[in-house]
Amino acid sequence: MKKLSCVELFAGAGGMALGMERAGFEVAALIDNDPYACSTLMANRPEWSVVQKDVSNIDYRGYAWVNLVCGGYPCQSWSTAGKRKGFEDPRGQLCFEMSRAVGEIMPEAFVAENVENLARHDGGRTLEKILSSIPEGYTVSHKVLNAADHGVPQKRKRLFIVGFLKIDDFDRFRWPEIPVAGCMPYTMADALKADGIYKNDCPDSPGAQYPSRKKSFLELVPPGGCWRDLPDGIREAYMGNSLKQGGGKTGMARRLSWDEPCLTLTCSPAQRQTERCHPDETRPLTVREYARVQTFPDDWEFVGPVGEQYRQIGNAVPCLLAKAIGKELKKTLED
Repeated sequence: MKKLSCVELFAGAGGMALGMERAGFEVAALIDNDPYACSTLMANRPEWSVVQKDVSNIDYRGYAWVNLVCGGYPCQSWSTAGKRKGFEDPRGQLCFEMSRAVGEIMPEAFVAENVENLARHDGGRTLEKILSSIPEGYTVSHKVLNAADHGVPQKRKRLFIVGFLKIDDFDRFRWPEIPVAGCMPYTMADALKADGIYKNDCPDSPGAQYPSRKKSFLELVPPGGCWRDLPDGIREAYMGNSLKQGGGKTGMARRLSWDEPCLTLTCSPAQRQTERCHPDETRPLTVREYARVQTFPDDWEFVGPVGEQYRQIGNAVPCLLAKAIGKELKKTLED
């Protein structure tokens, strides 16, 4: 078997890099301009080559020997949780930097990750424009994968785009298989308690706290419940004008359940629209609990203030989801 290596853009805290490493790729270089994320990578893998630069200021021709280019470019331009300004947002232009990297390196394959809504943004025209920027010669496919189908205790749907330089490789590639019907996905109990995904209970760590008034409301919400489970009168007091707005608003005053996968993690566990309250205790998930839901190992250290640690984890590709697609890419390229 030949040795396979990868270069990752927008590397963040290392979720995709860890997955690719576990799948059998050697990490040739990780590129990100965020100092906290780069410090996290260097603290955990001193042997990795971490390049703290803007991706637009890199000459990628020096990496022409690598087999795979990967990365999850910023999602705020397309996410339903953001303003969805698309290419009008400067972050929305960064997808083209990945296309440039592919063009300068010309690897055997590439894989890009982003939010599910990217496939629907502007009636699909946004995705068409991104795909049209990919250098000539690559055969491309895309698919939405749910992390909960691939060993991650989290309902997290993400769009993956893969491309191959050789048509034979493209024909051999198979997307990671979904477990057979009846196989339950991992739950919050599997994530945080011993003998699930991890051998031990989740270690203690710092975390955010609720203001006393908000905590008094959330104490009334049962596991798996949300604002709809608040008593009459209290429900109106908590929701305010949000009651008049459309949508289910099921992320508001949301308490997680031990018996289900976690809802999609965001960059903060205590945002009003996307609450992630612990199943039993009336508090947000801690940093270490956040990391477990994203399937980081317990010894993976996150550098920076607590808010920055949450952001790094929430932005990451779940390690086991990256491993699942990395294994299929490796199998294809080795064959």
